[in-house]
Amino acid sequence: MTKGQAAGLTRRQRYEAQQRRRSLIIAGSSTALVLAAIIILVPLAPGWDKVQRSFFNADVLASTFPKLLDAFTVNIMIFAWCAPAIAILGLLIALARDARSPALFPLRIFGAAFTDVFRGVPVILTVYLIGFGIPGLGLPRPWNSPYIWGSLALILTYSAYVAEIFRSGIDSVHHSQRAAALSLGLTEQQVTRDVILPQAIRNVVPSQMNMLIALQKDVSLLSFIGPVEIFRQAGVSKSLLANFTPYVGAAIIFLVVTIPATRYADHLMARQRRDRS
Repeated sequence: MTKGQAAGLTRRQRYEAQQRRRSLIIAGSSTALVLAAIIILVPLAPGWDKVQRSFFNADVLASTFPKLLDAFTVNIMIFAWCAPAIAILGLLIALARDARSPALFPLRIFGAAFTDVFRGVPVILTVYLIGFGIPGLGLPRPWNSPYIWGSLALILTYSAYVAEIFRSGIDSVHHSQRAAALSLGLTEQQVTRDVILPQAIRNVVPSQMNMLIALQKDVSLLSFIGPVEIFRQAGVSKSLLANFTPYVGAAIIFLVVTIPATRYADHLMARQRRDRS
């Protein structure tokens, strides 16, 4: 900040700018100290050489990384067809739980039961039950594929969480807007479609981004029922080479994908907070 700029600020603004500079200096210094301590102290540990050979072997990483990238395309494909299905089913479940007509009360019961069951059962258990149970019925190909039923397990589980996020977005729209729309002659369906849902969906975009990030990671759970995606490929390479470095390579790929998405979700949440304030 130049002297001319500083002269045009109030006392309060100059004080806040000074505090921000002080906070940045403290944060940068403490971060540098922690990183320096890790870089210096960790290699001094007695078993560091063994850990380095087993987990951070550059030759093993270079030889297995292309196969990990190829396997990651399977993760992306499963994610690509699961995400839209989750969004649609989750929205339908949320609308079912928000149904106001007495004739639609069974839908509300179904929506509540759906969310209770699939939020209560761990994801991996749902993958096992559906991924092994339905193909066990002796279905012909391709209907016994673990890709189909593993994806269905993810869709059902994540739809329950996404439905609750959509429902919280619907509840966040003030009831006066529904009353005002009804007073203008709109039907309940028109109010929901044209007034409530556009606002509700906009309000829950940051939270839904976090669910997408979690889904991208949980696709790896399907490796337990057969699909050779990145986690399973890392396990195969680990067994062949007797080295854990492929798992580190898989972690690097996930971080490269999820960190930008996480920062973008944080940006959306911060912008939403600023707009509301």
